[in-house]
Amino acid sequence: MKEITKRLLSWYDQNARTLPWRGSADPYRIWVSEIMLQQTRTETAGGYYVRFLEAFPTVQALAAAEESDVLKKWEGLGYYARARNLQAGARQVMAEYGGKVPSEVEDLLKIKGIGPYTAGAIASIAWNRPVPAVDGNVIRVVSRLYAVGESLGQKETRKRIEDMAAALVPAERPGDHNQAMMDLGATICTPGTPDCDRCPLEAYCEAARLGIAADLPILPGAKPPKEIPCDVILIYSGNRVLARKRTERMLSGLWCFPLWEGWKNAEDRRGEIARLWGWKTDAIRIRGTAKHVFTHQIWKMTMYETETADAASAPEGYVWISAEELNTLAWPTAMKAPLALARERLDGTLKAETARSGGRADSPSIL
Repeated sequence: MKEITKRLLSWYDQNARTLPWRGSADPYRIWVSEIMLQQTRTETAGGYYVRFLEAFPTVQALAAAEESDVLKKWEGLGYYARARNLQAGARQVMAEYGGKVPSEVEDLLKIKGIGPYTAGAIASIAWNRPVPAVDGNVIRVVSRLYAVGESLGQKETRKRIEDMAAALVPAERPGDHNQAMMDLGATICTPGTPDCDRCPLEAYCEAARLGIAADLPILPGAKPPKEIPCDVILIYSGNRVLARKRTERMLSGLWCFPLWEGWKNAEDRRGEIARLWGWKTDAIRIRGTAKHVFTHQIWKMTMYETETADAASAPEGYVWISAEELNTLAWPTAMKAPLALARERLDGTLKAETARSGGRADSPSIL
């Protein structure tokens, strides 16, 4: 094990990836980076990391921020519960730990949104604690290193791999060791066919010796995401469009246009709007389709638009949004296609009003 760690750290010293969060021992910055890297590719997270820390440079700043501002800075990263939990955790650190991110795994695990992997990463990289940080990359490396042939769907297999990973962590440079394991899994010991010829641990890898590295780890059968058909309707009143801030658990706190599950023809949707809100609308026009893939479901959206002259006030839970406000609110990536349509429409309306008024356009809003 000592030889494996020695070889790995020597390789890391020469080949470590250059990442915005590398080289920092600030536990808050490491915490932010690890949360962003959950469900997000490294190359995507980098820019968001820099911008997020410009807005919230300390745990104190994040704890004091408005949730809407935090979600806006997170916009486009997806999985917004991560941002809400990160802020809740920051407030917990302020209230329970005097504003100092804990150094021990046991304390870190008590903080909202921090699981075993993130706790291990913070403790080892920021505080030099000799504990493992076991993510998917590390699981793959260890599975191949020791030729673990049992399914990861079994709790016993997962526990065995975690114990093996923990045994490899050295007392000196534990943070570098954990980052080296992650880099090895991300660049050489990759899913599918690994590049064993370039691997610093090939001489110690049982799967490479047996010629089965490409077959490991054994993944449990995953259920395909459920497809959910839905209609998104852009309803305009003058130079505004109807939207609401979601309160459902999924995408909570983010803005969406009126959306109904299931597909109906345009006239049925028009009648539904009349029954729900008592509005007369112009003919509903189809504007296209869009798809967004979540972890466990896929929204297959048909996008419509219409106008109403009856909307003196918005229905309960909804507000009228101006062109300018479209850019200040936090929208989920799922709304990217309908949001583009709304911007196109409202920008055109605003330009037309500006031309008619000799250079000035008013955009009243109840926000």
